[in-house]
Amino acid sequence: MKRLIAIPLTCALFAVQVGAGETERQQALATMQSMTRFFQSEIATQGGYLWQYSHDLTRREGEGLATESMIWVQPPGTPAVGMAYLDAWEATGDSLYLQGALAAAGALVWGQLASGGWDYRINFDPAASGRWYYRRDVEAGDTDIGERRDTSIFDDNVSQSALRLLMRVDAQLEQTDDEIHGAVQYALRSFLQAQYPNGAWPQRFVEFPDPDEPFVGDARYPETWSREHPQADYRDYYTFNDNAIADVIDVMLEAHRIYGDDSFRDAALRAGDFMIRAQMPEPQPAWAQQYNHNMEPAWARRFEPPSITGGESFGVLRALLDLHIETGEPRFLEPIRPAIAWARRSLLPDGRLARFYELHTNTPLYFVRDTYELTYSDADMPTHYAFKVGGLGRIEGVENALQRIEQEGRQVLLAERRQRFRGSLSAEDDEQVRTIAAAMDERGRFVEDGTMRPDERGQPRIEMQVIRCRTFVRNLQTLTRYVTLSSAP
Repeated sequence: MKRLIAIPLTCALFAVQVGAGETERQQALATMQSMTRFFQSEIATQGGYLWQYSHDLTRREGEGLATESMIWVQPPGTPAVGMAYLDAWEATGDSLYLQGALAAAGALVWGQLASGGWDYRINFDPAASGRWYYRRDVEAGDTDIGERRDTSIFDDNVSQSALRLLMRVDAQLEQTDDEIHGAVQYALRSFLQAQYPNGAWPQRFVEFPDPDEPFVGDARYPETWSREHPQADYRDYYTFNDNAIADVIDVMLEAHRIYGDDSFRDAALRAGDFMIRAQMPEPQPAWAQQYNHNMEPAWARRFEPPSITGGESFGVLRALLDLHIETGEPRFLEPIRPAIAWARRSLLPDGRLARFYELHTNTPLYFVRDTYELTYSDADMPTHYAFKVGGLGRIEGVENALQRIEQEGRQVLLAERRQRFRGSLSAEDDEQVRTIAAAMDERGRFVEDGTMRPDERGQPRIEMQVIRCRTFVRNLQTLTRYVTLSSAP
């Protein structure tokens, strides 16, 4: 899967030292190289990555157990690592990082599904990979899906993060790599076709909705709803859960910036209009995690009831702010102040928000550990899910963004978001470089205390020393920021 191609040097922003501490800058560059060489030579599988590894690489996992032939698409897996490599390439011009990004992109191209997106994981084992139906199968003339899996996932930023990396690599290569460019165009067409006529996207898809399907207008409360999980299939619901639609909007706006095709911008605008229609009426002018096709809040998993969400409502607010900043359309700001007023009056005593608020009453909803009985008590909640989320800080973040738009104008914020790294360096940044360098061992590893999944379900996690992709990405981005800003005039 190694990809060796000509590199357009005009795409890289070569770093020259101007004014930051030269010792720390050289230390940052050396640390970046060492950690990247280890990750590419010892951790990567066909250019891709999981989430976490035992220090001796005998155990591997993504969101679930993994084998040596598997990589994970869901962040902080392959796309997250690939993006960190691209940032490092732009800051240094060192082809080590670009080749890492190309390898990650190649792994994603290999695992692209016939439906156009990606599953949570990719398995390179020949026997195991036969359980999926890939784009390359279709292009080879294989038109019988049989029992193979072809479900593209929008949940958890899976397909969105994969496509975002491929688009960015495609832009760096000036669209000269036919495999990568072809994968991008195929995925973008699929994302457009997967959009419902009302502007929403589902949590996942295999087939595309009828573009002429009539749809209900504004969100409404259901006449009744069961307090017990109905075991219904929710995968085609209009889904804000885990910021699915907001993340697709990000992809569409980025695609418009890169390729200039107005169909991508139009898709983002339609999704924004859906967000406006999906805002629930007073006294709860926020959003549900998911809606059925009658535009009513609906059950998803057994711990995700019909409700108003203090969590994903902020993903919607972020997307509406982004759409206004990108387009200047004032309609995207109109839902924000009522939603923020609802959030303020819904705060828990500790300044957080409940993930779920009961329809009509606005009473926080929770579940009982083990039985998953819906309850008003937070005394014995399951621990695998965030039933309480950030509140006051996120409210203030949205209010500050609104204030800046009003006082400084959206163009200022638009210019800021075009900058990958902003600000200036301080003594604290110098110390961060030294701390990261000291935490890396002689092999280029960041080994830390952690736990790994057991082989059998239901058993406790195993305490051991681990290597985390999340730590790698965070450290590489921190060092890249330092190098970038130390090069700024």
